[in-house]
Amino acid sequence: MQNKTLTIAVDFDGTIVENAFPAIGKPILFAFETLKKLQEEGHQLILWTYRHGSKLDEAVDFCKQQGLEFYAVNKSYPEEEFEQDVSRKIHADLFIDDRNIGGLMQWGDVYQRLTHTKPEVPTVTKKENKMLSWIKKL
Repeated sequence: MQNKTLTIAVDFDGTIVENAFPAIGKPILFAFETLKKLQEEGHQLILWTYRHGSKLDEAVDFCKQQGLEFYAVNKSYPEEEFEQDVSRKIHADLFIDDRNIGGLMQWGDVYQRLTHTKPEVPTVTKKENKMLSWIKKL
């Protein structure tokens, strides 16, 4: 497991939920589960999104309904104060965003990279292995 506690900035639209801005899209598979697990392991999560005003409030409320509360929202730490109409860079160790080069990787892969875990390899019985070999020959 990762020893260092990370501050992770996470986008909302297209990253945690499907992009349906200004509406809230459906949750992306395993996004909330992964983020909650990372939080349980001590990592600080910052919601870092283009949303502001009532649309930001809706996103924060939606996340709370899914059982996810952020360390900070659109700022580096909860006490930080700055002009809300000004976009600014925040301090984080990592940024998870659908606009990354190569796009957003699946949330299971995100977790594995951050925690240095490998996926479990399913075991295949001899009978299943014979069936798979037979199917491949077709």
